[in-house]
Formats: sequence, C-alpha cells, structure tokens
Amino acid sequence: MERPADTSTAEDEVVGLASDLIRIDSTNTGDPDTLVGERAAAEYVAEKLGEVGFEVTYLESGARGRGNVIVRLPGADPTRSALLVHGHLDVVPADASEWSVHPFSGAVQDGYLWGRGAVDMKDMVAMIIAVARRFRRDGVVPPRDLVFAFVADEEAGGMQGAHWLVEHRRDLFEGCTEAISEVGGFSLTVREGRRLYLIQTAEKGIAWMRLRARGRPGHGAVVHEDNAVTALCAAVTRLGNHRFPLVMTDSVQEFLTAVGEETGLDFSGDNLEGAVAKLGALARLIGATLRDTANPTMLDAGYKANVIPSTAEAVVDCRVLPGRQAAFEREVDALLGPDVTREWVQSLPPVETTFDGDLVAAMDAAIRREDPGARTVPYMLFGGTDAKAFSRLGMRCFGFAPLRLPPDLDFAAMFHGVDERVPIDGLTFGTRVLDRFLRSC
Repeated sequence: MERPADTSTAEDEVVGLASDLIRIDSTNTGDPDTLVGERAAAEYVAEKLGEVGFEVTYLESGARGRGNVIVRLPGADPTRSALLVHGHLDVVPADASEWSVHPFSGAVQDGYLWGRGAVDMKDMVAMIIAVARRFRRDGVVPPRDLVFAFVADEEAGGMQGAHWLVEHRRDLFEGCTEAISEVGGFSLTVREGRRLYLIQTAEKGIAWMRLRARGRPGHGAVVHEDNAVTALCAAVTRLGNHRFPLVMTDSVQEFLTAVGEETGLDFSGDNLEGAVAKLGALARLIGATLRDTANPTMLDAGYKANVIPSTAEAVVDCRVLPGRQAAFEREVDALLGPDVTREWVQSLPPVETTFDGDLVAAMDAAIRREDPGARTVPYMLFGGTDAKAFSRLGMRCFGFAPLRLPPDLDFAAMFHGVDERVPIDGLTFGTRVLDRFLRSC
C-alpha cells in the first residue's frame, strides 16, 4: 500500500509564503497612472523557486513592472502532455480604513491569515510554491511535466498577463493540454460530516459594453426634447432592471443534482431561484450562473450644470452564459432601442469543459484521501479567470485551489471583499491535497 506523502515541509512553509506575498502590495487598479505592478511579487516568487534549483523564466509583459514567472518540472513520461498550474500575482484595491486588520499586513490571528489576496489568490500561489519547492528539493518526479506559471494583470482581464503570454510566448506552455488554477476545490458543508468540493468546469463570458446616446446640445434652462442624458438613462434603466431568461447549463445542472441528492432540496420545480436561495451564502455565487447579467457600472455625461451635452455614455458589465452570446445581444439591442448605440470595450468568451477524465479522477482521489466525507462536483463560476487565455491554446481548464472551509464562513464574500481571510487549517489542507494531486496527475 502506498504510504501517504509526507508534506510537512510544504505545510510548514505555506503560511509564511502566503503572508509574505500579501505584504507585497501588487494592487491592480487597471489605471497605468495608479498601478503598482507585480514586479516585486514576481521577483519574490522567482527567488523562492530559484533557490531550490529551478531554472526560472522571468519576463515583463505588456508594460514595465508587469512581472511573470514560469518554471517547468520534467515528469517521468516525456511522451505525455504537460499540466499547467497557474496563479495570478495581482490583487484588487483595498481601503485600509474599512478593514479590521490592515489589508497588506499578512496577519495571522484567530485561526486565519488576513489580507488582500488571502483567497484571491495568493493562498493558492503560496500552495503552488510550497509544493514546487518540496518536489524540487526532494527530487520528486511527477508523472508528467508540470509547468508552474505566476502571471500579472488577471484582475483587469489579463491583457498584460496571461493573454500577452499566450500571444507572445506560447513556447513556454509547449505540450500543455490541461490546466488548473483558482476558484475551485473549496468545500461546501451540506450536513454533519459531509462536504461537497466544487471543481470549476465552466465560467461565464465577460463583455464590458459602452453605451452612447447622442442628442442636440443646448441651454439647460429651455424645454429640450432631444436630451442625450435622458435617452441614455432611460435605456440604462431598462437594461439594469431586465431579467434575462433562466438557462440550465450542464455544469449547473450537475451541481444542483448533486446538492439535491445530498440535502433533499428540490431544484426541479418552477421556483428554481427560490430553491437556490436556500443554499445560504453560496446562493449569490450559484444564482449568478442561472442567467446572463448586464449591470450598469459607470456613467459619463456633461461638463457644466447649465449646458445640455450632445453625448452621454455608460459602461455595462455583462456576463454571458456559454452558448448565449447571439441571443444575449439580440435581447440587449431590443432593450436599448434605436437612440442608443453600443460597442464592446472588452469581450472574452465563456470557458467550459466536462467533468470527466483522468485529471478529474486525480482531483477526486486527492481530496477524498484527506477528507473521507468529501464528494467532488462540477460548478460554473460567475466571474472570469485566466482560463480564458490558456483555453485559447486548446487546454482543458479547471478551477482547483483546494480548501476545506468552516461551515459558517461566507467564502463568496471574501473575493474582493473587506476583511478577506483564509483559514490556516484550510491552507495547510489545500497544500496536502495539491501535493497528492500533482504526484498522481
């Protein structure tokens, strides 16, 4: 019988690595004038991997300071395809005045590691580093080549990170046919002693849309029937209040079927959203994958209080289910009407794969060896990840950043939220699972 892997060294390192990474401010505002950049975090990763003997590729993508680190660990069978294990180094902004612990402190207290990036996704980056260091230090040879990539700019769409690498340095990912990264592998407690672990197999498309209305400029004190601001606001209101149709994708159906089997909840009736609401904090995450969404987020019009402007603009954050883009656009156009035009500011397609194959079996086995009360299930992410870039190279992409979570933790609220934190025992659990998985993938 195979002896369980001794991952004590990786476990000992992972909390310190994650804390160090959180203390490195790698805030991505999306604005070149206020951008911090990922260079310091990338140099830290390069140092940690280089000191155990990895041949490190460090390069800056798109702009100065946008650091990326890639290393390859050769596997036992060079004829097999490689596995990409990737994470992003940037984080979203944080206002320290809103936090009970400073967002860049990397503090360890009350059983948690606190700070911006604790779950998105410097926890997983630390797990990858810890396991990669252990493999290299101990001479572990995985079954296949492993490519570890730590990239910039995910929080602003990845154009100066993963997408840049795919376009300019795809040689670094030679032979990779599958990939794992963030927002999957975390637990949902459904009853005492029973946990579902959600493996991300799909994510919605991202489409940021700019709306523009044009009208006749004039004095703000006169009667005016061709006001661009009025036309835009009416269209934005129609769009923002609209509910797109419910669509049951394969990944969502599989997830709800598993939850129903474990909990007795019925998701087959007419009140699907009411049934999903019974999932508690997770309802926000799953509910957003039942339909397309179009949320207005920015407005811009005028330059003086008494001048009616000739144009008014809005930006809308659209998230579209797999297979729905054409129908979504038709619905949007009908809502906007003839007086408002639209253009895509950024558009990234959905990503979807099936919940089967040897890689999925290896994920399931690694989790169940560490948690006998586990069941792995597929699900769809309402947001987007760098899988959108790497899927362009033909890779099957999964979200698998394993964490065993306390039943009462609102995990969805941790992403981009105030007081972002990850449980220490969840972090060490994830390190053990990742070690087992990469030895058998």
